Amino acid sequence: MDAPSLLESRSEQIRFIARYDRDGNAHELSLDRISDALGDEGGLIWVGLFEPDETLLFKMQVEFDLHPLAVEDAHKAHQRSKIERFGNSLFIVVNTAQMLDGGIVYGESHLFLGTDFILTVRHGGTLSFSAARERCAKNPDYLGNGTGMALYTVLDQIVDNFFPIIADHEQALDELEEAILSSSFQKDTIIRLYRLRNDLTKLRLAVSPLQDIMTTLLEFHGDLVREEVRVYLRDVHDHVIRLNESIDTMRDTLSSAMATNLSLVTVSQGDTMKRLAGWAALLAAPTLITSWYGMNFADMPELEWQLGYPLVGLTIFIICFMLYRGLKKAGWL
Repeated sequence: MDAPSLLESRSEQIRFIARYDRDGNAHELSLDRISDALGDEGGLIWVGLFEPDETLLFKMQVEFDLHPLAVEDAHKAHQRSKIERFGNSLFIVVNTAQMLDGGIVYGESHLFLGTDFILTVRHGGTLSFSAARERCAKNPDYLGNGTGMALYTVLDQIVDNFFPIIADHEQALDELEEAILSSSFQKDTIIRLYRLRNDLTKLRLAVSPLQDIMTTLLEFHGDLVREEVRVYLRDVHDHVIRLNESIDTMRDTLSSAMATNLSLVTVSQGDTMKRLAGWAALLAAPTLITSWYGMNFADMPELEWQLGYPLVGLTIFIICFMLYRGLKKAGWL
C-alpha cells in the first residue's frame, strides 16, 4: 500500500504529521518520507496518532526505528505510567484525564522521543496536543533546544489538564462538608462521599507516577533532554507535586468528613432514641395509673368518692408535667 492510500484510509488515526524547521515553521511530510527527513540539521518531525491500528504502528516502527516492545505497548494501551529507554529513543507512558458530562474520562498518551522526532499516540480520554504544537510554533526558541522542548509542552499540557479536575473536586468536597454539617441527614451525601473518594483514588493512580517520570527526565537522558530544557521540566515537576499534595489533602479531608458524618449519624440516632425513651416515660405514668384502676376490683381507693375521678386525672397531669420538665431539662425531649 502506497503512502497516499495509507494516509487516506487512516485519516482518523493520523491527526498530525509535519516537519518543523528551526524557525518553527511546519512543512508537510508524507509517511514514507519520514525516515528520509530524519537527521535534517535543526529540524524536528512531529507525528500525532489517535488509537492507531497495528499496520500504522508498524509503519512508525520502520520509519523511526522504534523498539518492537514499545510499539506493542503503544498498540495495546492499558499500560501503567512509565519511562523506558530503548537505544537512542525514550518511550513514555502517561495517564491522562478530562472532565466530560460531569465525570472523569481517563486515557493514555504514549510518547516516543528521539534526537530529532517526537511521536505521540493517544488513547481514550486524551485531548489533542494541537495546543502544544502551536506553543512550539509561536516560540521558535523552543525548537532550538531540541525535541526535549516539544516533550515539555506535551507534558505541561497533560499535567495542566488535571488542575480543573482537582478544582472541581475541591468544590464538590466543600459542598459535601456543608451538607454533612447540616441538621438533616441525607443518604445521597454518603453516596457522593464514596464516589468522590473513588474519583480521588483513581486520580492519584494517574498523577502519582508522573513524579517519578519527571524526576527521571531531570536527572538522566541528557542527550535527549538538554540542560536548558530541564529548567522548564522542573516547573512541570512542581505542578505534579502540587497535584499530588492536593489529592492527598482532599483524601485526608474526605476520610475525616466520612468519619464525621458517621459520628453525626450516630449522635442523631442517639438523640432520636433519647426522645423516644422520654416520651415512653411520659406515657408510662398514666398507663400505670389507669391500668391499676382498670382492674375492676370492688374495693378500689376512692372508687365511691365523687371527686375520685378528677383527683386521679389531676395526679396524672402533675406527674406527667414534672416528668416533662425533668426530661426537657435533661435534653431528652
